[in-house]
Amino acid sequence: CLVVGVSLSLTLRRDSSNESAAPDAVSLSMSMSEIEDPEVKGKKKRGRPGKQQQSPTDKAVGVTRGRGKANGVAVHNGEGGEPVTLFEVVKLGKSAMQSVVDDWIESYKQDRDIALLDLINFFIQCSGCKGTVRIEMFRNMQNAEIIRKMTEEFDEVSSRFTVLQKLLLFPWVPTVFVLFTSPSSSPCPQDSGDYPLTMPGPLWKKFRYNFCEFICVLIRQCQYSIIYDEYMMDTVISLLTGLSDSQVRAFRHTSTLAAMKLMTALVNVALNLSIHQDNTQRQYEAERNKMAGKRANEKLELLLQKRKELQENQDEIENMMNSIFKGIFVHRYRDAIAEIRAICIEEIGVWMKMYSDAFLNDSYLKYVGWTLHDRQGEVRLKCLKALQNLYTNRELFPKLELFTNRFKFSANVHDKKFCSEVQLISVEDALSNEDCENVYHLVYSAHRPVAVAAGEFLHRKYVPLGIFVITSFSITMGIYSHIYNMLHEHAAYLVDSLWESSQELLKDWECMTELLLEEPVGGEEVLSDRQESALIELMVCTIRQAAEAHPPVGRGTGKRVLTAKERKTQIDDKNKLTEHFIMALPMLLSKYQADSEKVANLLQIPQFFDLDVYSAGRMEKHLDALLKQIRLVVEKHIEADVLEACSKTYSILCSEEYTIMNRVDIARSQVLIYTGVIKLSLCIGLMKPSSTSPLQAEEADDDDIYNVLATLKRLTAFHNAHDLTRWDLFGNCYRLLKAGIEQGSMPEQIAVQALQCSHYSILWQLVKITEGAPSKVQTAGHYQRVVKSFLAVCQQCLSNVNTPVKEQAFMLLCDLLMIFSHQLVSGGREGLQPLVFNPDSTLQNELLNFVLDHVFIDQDDENQSMEGDEEDEANKIEALHKRRNLLAAFSKLIIYDIVDMPAAADIFKHYMKYYNDYGDIIKETLSKTRQTDKIQCAKTLILSLQQLFNELLQDQGPNLDRTSSHVSGIKELARRFALTFGLDQIKTREAVATLHKDGIEFAFKFQNPRGAELPPINLAFLEVLSEFSSKLLRQDKKTVHSYLEKFMSETMSERREDVWLPLISYRNSLLTGGDEGDRMSVTSGSSSKTGSVRSKKGRPPLHKKRIEGETGFIVRTRPGSVGEIWVRTSELKSQLYCLFQNM
Repeated sequence: CLVVGVSLSLTLRRDSSNESAAPDAVSLSMSMSEIEDPEVKGKKKRGRPGKQQQSPTDKAVGVTRGRGKANGVAVHNGEGGEPVTLFEVVKLGKSAMQSVVDDWIESYKQDRDIALLDLINFFIQCSGCKGTVRIEMFRNMQNAEIIRKMTEEFDEVSSRFTVLQKLLLFPWVPTVFVLFTSPSSSPCPQDSGDYPLTMPGPLWKKFRYNFCEFICVLIRQCQYSIIYDEYMMDTVISLLTGLSDSQVRAFRHTSTLAAMKLMTALVNVALNLSIHQDNTQRQYEAERNKMAGKRANEKLELLLQKRKELQENQDEIENMMNSIFKGIFVHRYRDAIAEIRAICIEEIGVWMKMYSDAFLNDSYLKYVGWTLHDRQGEVRLKCLKALQNLYTNRELFPKLELFTNRFKFSANVHDKKFCSEVQLISVEDALSNEDCENVYHLVYSAHRPVAVAAGEFLHRKYVPLGIFVITSFSITMGIYSHIYNMLHEHAAYLVDSLWESSQELLKDWECMTELLLEEPVGGEEVLSDRQESALIELMVCTIRQAAEAHPPVGRGTGKRVLTAKERKTQIDDKNKLTEHFIMALPMLLSKYQADSEKVANLLQIPQFFDLDVYSAGRMEKHLDALLKQIRLVVEKHIEADVLEACSKTYSILCSEEYTIMNRVDIARSQVLIYTGVIKLSLCIGLMKPSSTSPLQAEEADDDDIYNVLATLKRLTAFHNAHDLTRWDLFGNCYRLLKAGIEQGSMPEQIAVQALQCSHYSILWQLVKITEGAPSKVQTAGHYQRVVKSFLAVCQQCLSNVNTPVKEQAFMLLCDLLMIFSHQLVSGGREGLQPLVFNPDSTLQNELLNFVLDHVFIDQDDENQSMEGDEEDEANKIEALHKRRNLLAAFSKLIIYDIVDMPAAADIFKHYMKYYNDYGDIIKETLSKTRQTDKIQCAKTLILSLQQLFNELLQDQGPNLDRTSSHVSGIKELARRFALTFGLDQIKTREAVATLHKDGIEFAFKFQNPRGAELPPINLAFLEVLSEFSSKLLRQDKKTVHSYLEKFMSETMSERREDVWLPLISYRNSLLTGGDEGDRMSVTSGSSSKTGSVRSKKGRPPLHKKRIEGETGFIVRTRPGSVGEIWVRTSELKSQLYCLFQNM
């Protein structure tokens, strides 16, 4: 038995997929004059010779093919024989389409009725219809009856079942549930319900091609006589027009495709007729202009007759095209099915390009313009491809001027499934300068096909101007600088967009280097500082693209496997850039040594080198030159990005796999000793705890502070990537921090750098201990004391007056607590158990208070703090990003059970207020904590609501205004929390019950001091708690209700005043879901009497007379309606049949 849903009160409606269908049933008997222009209505009616004038499609549309001849070929029935229908011949495609059409034409000449009906039946069978039109149907039935009969016989079971399933999605329709007791009555489909045009597989893909080719060849072979016999084309066009207006999607789709291909073939015929007319007219004019003695009057008469005949044929073809366009295209181009719309738009593009004189005008272009904004990318893509074919033809471009002004192109970079903009930006001649600037922005699109197409557009626009040619570099770099300044400063994405179209230009590193190193001669113009920065950044990005051979982050789904050819290109490019920049990079660093931005970019180049070239090519002198320049950079700069670039370059050059490691290691040590370690020791000195710090404000001058800060920045940047523990930097930094804490006068930047450097030192020591031998127990014990002392210093820094110091200490504390948590001993590292550190409650509270004070701050306070600094929008975003990092660091401690989970209550209670800023972080924290411990997470959620409720009591007192926005906010937060429990009530059963238990205890925790007859102070909290009642199982609701009654006195259950409404509403929420629920019940009509559905009290059941043994079902309608109704299966089947026919 199959349970399905139907509606007893559904209004029979037309299928929404046929948006433009006529209000009544579609008939094929419409005459051609009814869909033609008024000018041609006076033409004679067409019909069979010797019979009453009648539309040929007033007859049947096919006959059954049997033994004998079909299409002039002997055919056989049965398995293993030859194809027996035209449909099978076309589907298999074994015969050439030319011969198939020739056979059909021969059959048409012998008996055009049989051949034409064979063709009509072919269209019906191509739609997937299993029915066959017989000869008596052809003679005795009207077109509307024939189509209705074909629809009834159409194998559309799966389509109807799909519609039936969709009916269940509309809750506003009064719905009942049906239990079929007879398996034969089930409407479940036995197959997928596809029709030939939508079936998958190579066979049906080939069929679609053969289907279209058959129509084109048919018109081409009939273009000289048969299509003008006023019979064949009228019948076919009328048939396709009726089928295209059908409610059945398969009929509509197949007939639309056939009609559009038929139209395309007729356009080709019309174009040939137009050419013949022009040729005939020229011949006539040439003959008429001859002298009277040389003029051939008979030839003139023949030419006149031929011209008249061609004109008549042209008029006939135009009438046919007009009928198809007005009868089919104007309705189906806005069909609900995207594929049908795409067919129409694709073909109209072919017509406009093929026969521009007739179709390339505003009357037809408007349909393409309107469809440019179609909701489906597939259809928009067809529009843009059609327009691209028109705009790329210079002869057609002037005719598109009005269209271009009327329909402005707008690119939607978020359309990723069907990238319409890829085709749009190729039509650059149709875009103004302002439109072009909008297209330029697409080079930064995250969707790579859009960005690549925008790069091709940019390439075509500016390469003809000499964008990278040295002789015109001044104009070129001016243009590039304009684009660079106008758009985002993400050169890596710009390079990736241009890589496929301008790869050779972008890899011309010799040209770029020459532009940068060239000195001005005479009055020659040179690059500006901004142009030099842009070119250096562009050059570095091209080097990265060539060396890594994959798009930047955010473009693409990941690294793909390179082909052999791409791998070879990558190796060649890497060798080329290495050989060039090994010699050029020291010169570039020497020239731009004082510019931190340029130097930071240039120092990224060595990481893409093939470092074996230094030793294999005997280029050690160039290595020494590079190391010398890096040392000078370290000595001159203290900017973080420059020092990090230097540190990373040393780290890459010091790789053990290269023979140059020793040479680079010596140079690195010299730099660190003379610019870092020695200076730090000289500045700080070997201080005793009782000595006076040289950094006291009243004693230290600016030079001393600057030297210490510069030294710490260099050591911190290098300690991040290099092991410097041999110089005991932790000892110096720790003493510096202790002195600063005791005296409270250390500059904030020095404290920040000292904290960071000490942090790196601790991590490097941990690496040594984990990689060392187990005998180093004494070292581990000393290290444990070092870690605890540093954690204590960071904890003390949380109370520092300087915000940067507190933020740095907080982040380091969170990181170290994560590292030295219980997870440190996992993976067979039990020997590191002494290093595990668990924060005490004091430290946890300090961390939580820091988050509450520095993360959850009011927007007004933030704006006031920024007014004095005049920070712009970018600085506000940066500040928000920093606060998000602080919250994420603390949330990780909660997730990994390092900080007690109840601390998360202070985080969860801000979920709604700060949803836009931290909603994703809080939601993820809630999800992870629930995975760790469902019950404890539920306790934390109710605790957060209790905290908000207590804060509200403190503000408003015991007499809460339950209609206030504050109470509504708490209830909304509770509702959001309830949604996070999901739909599986079994998994969250215990957690939800615990939540209700804690909530009830909180509500009755404190009695009202004014008397026991008044409600408890927290009783209003039950109204918040009721938001979670829907997450309780029915049996758990009874249990919770029983637990609630333990706290209630006898008088409480009888009170009905407003102050007791929270208790009343909460009790009601626990009592719902039983017999009073609004669920619909279903009972089989063939079951025993004990299974009948009880009617609601006070409403007697209404039964139809039931026949013994009859299959059916009993329906109980929704509350407020009648009681039980007996519905027979036979009646339902009849209703379903009528319903399906009108869909």
